Amino acid sequence: MTETTPYDADRARFSRSALARLVLCDHAVDVSKSAEGLVPTGHDPDTGPGGRVSQAAQLVELAERALASAVIYERERGSSWGEIASYLGIGAEEAEERFATDVDRWKTAFEVPYRLDETGRKRIPQLPTAAYDPVWACKHLDRWAYLRHLGVNDRDAVSSGLDTAAPE
Repeated sequence: MTETTPYDADRARFSRSALARLVLCDHAVDVSKSAEGLVPTGHDPDTGPGGRVSQAAQLVELAERALASAVIYERERGSSWGEIASYLGIGAEEAEERFATDVDRWKTAFEVPYRLDETGRKRIPQLPTAAYDPVWACKHLDRWAYLRHLGVNDRDAVSSGLDTAAPE
């Protein structure tokens, strides 16, 4: 039996590939914000030894998360492991092995939308926030892109390119 979530109706308006694309967009924003933090030099004297390495390592972690999201998106839109692997410079089997857990976790989150926290009382959503609440994600990401002039003053630079779900 599948549990319901407060955002099921909103999520149903989007295809699974659109939800995966929203997650990729959200993760790309995280990478961008993290990279921005490495640009200013004014506070370097206040940063402890190794501090900038810590920031760069966090950037790499966020980029790896964005890469996994890109793979999930590509799988949702029908890309083969061979097509994905060609862009990674590895073999198809290696790509599948590297990202299969991420793809499986994504698929499972639609069947089992929650897990209980360690107390057993609070439900934790399994889908990333952008896929769990896509209406919020569209507003947030559209605003982020508009304020940075991505999409040439398009107020819907993110949401306008998403596939809606096929009617049942």
